[in-house]
Amino acid sequence: MNKVIVFGLGYVGLPLAVTASKHGYNVTGFDTNTDKIYNLKNGVVDIAGITEIEIDILQKSGNLNFVDTLSKFTTPAIFVIAVPTPLDYKRDPDMTYLEAACIKISEVISDGSLVITESTSYVGTLTEFIQPLIEKLSNANHLRFAVAPERIDPGNNHWNLANTPRVIGGITNECAKLAIDFYSVFCDQVIQVSSPEVAEAAKLLENTFRQVNIALVNEIASFTKLINISMNEVVDAAATKPFGFMEFRPGIGVGGHCIPVDPVYLTYSGDKKNLSLDLVKLSNLKNQNQVKYIVNFIISYFKGEISGKRIQIVGITYKKNVPDMRESPAVDLMKNLRELGATVIWHDPLVEEYQGEKSEDLLLQIDLGLIITPHEQINFQIWSELNSKVLDFSAGKQILSFPKFF
Repeated sequence: MNKVIVFGLGYVGLPLAVTASKHGYNVTGFDTNTDKIYNLKNGVVDIAGITEIEIDILQKSGNLNFVDTLSKFTTPAIFVIAVPTPLDYKRDPDMTYLEAACIKISEVISDGSLVITESTSYVGTLTEFIQPLIEKLSNANHLRFAVAPERIDPGNNHWNLANTPRVIGGITNECAKLAIDFYSVFCDQVIQVSSPEVAEAAKLLENTFRQVNIALVNEIASFTKLINISMNEVVDAAATKPFGFMEFRPGIGVGGHCIPVDPVYLTYSGDKKNLSLDLVKLSNLKNQNQVKYIVNFIISYFKGEISGKRIQIVGITYKKNVPDMRESPAVDLMKNLRELGATVIWHDPLVEEYQGEKSEDLLLQIDLGLIITPHEQINFQIWSELNSKVLDFSAGKQILSFPKFF
């Protein structure tokens, strides 16, 4: 099968579509966002690592095409699901995008096709949700299904789609082999596991591991703050041990799609089997409440008089050097401070506009500056030279002379 249809053209789907087309596959990138399709057709892309030039070249070659509508396929094809799987307003799994993708696939899929899901979801999603729904709604026969969870790390210049090992689980060995044949063309290492459920659980474990350990350092950081020692220095010291320790840093919370979301899908998987994964749930709650802990400190910093204070937050994306706002704890921090009556402005060179607000230059007339995500493009020299009141909540090394919170 040389025809590939990628459903969802975000941080996961677009790199996959580009990579597969570079390696000779005839790729159709499908997304319901008409503005995104229009921009991609015109070479406009906002995902790191993909250039307008390569998008243009691949489209002109005929190997890559972007559409917001699909017609019935007459020959077998590979359908890759790479749609968002967020949480709803109650922080429960939201299957809306996944369901819509399955319905659309059922309308256009042909006999003998392969459906692969890269979207992260609860354990059992392929066999309990995706496969039954597509088979029920489509008229196609002999369909194959597999799981190949995405492992994209936005902004990572070392690990990419090619050199990051790919885990694959199929509903049968034949299904797994077809998926392996596909990914082996552009992935250096492909690992088959015994079932789709193992692949799904492995993906959830990867990010739950990070959630739990970040919650751990955040909790210990509240203790080190109390006794007036640096948590970052404690982590530095512990990291000198060459075995049995992995370095995690405290912060104002966790962001992105993976760490805040994947552990919830894992606890949901446990709840479906009447097993409460209490440690994971506690870790989720700890990191969710980290912003409140920071807000309470800022209130005490102003001796309770926070209303009317002018505060500038620097770096509002969830990750350094990445323009990704998904689940960014900086957004919650701004919301909480504003609800207390503070005037909050923000500066982020990677975010032109967010929720109708625009990034402002570093301001001098402020009561407090908060360094959250220190992108390399940000020059803090002006604050340093004028001895502005600044607190550094970011992970890693100290920035100029600003006091580190952790």
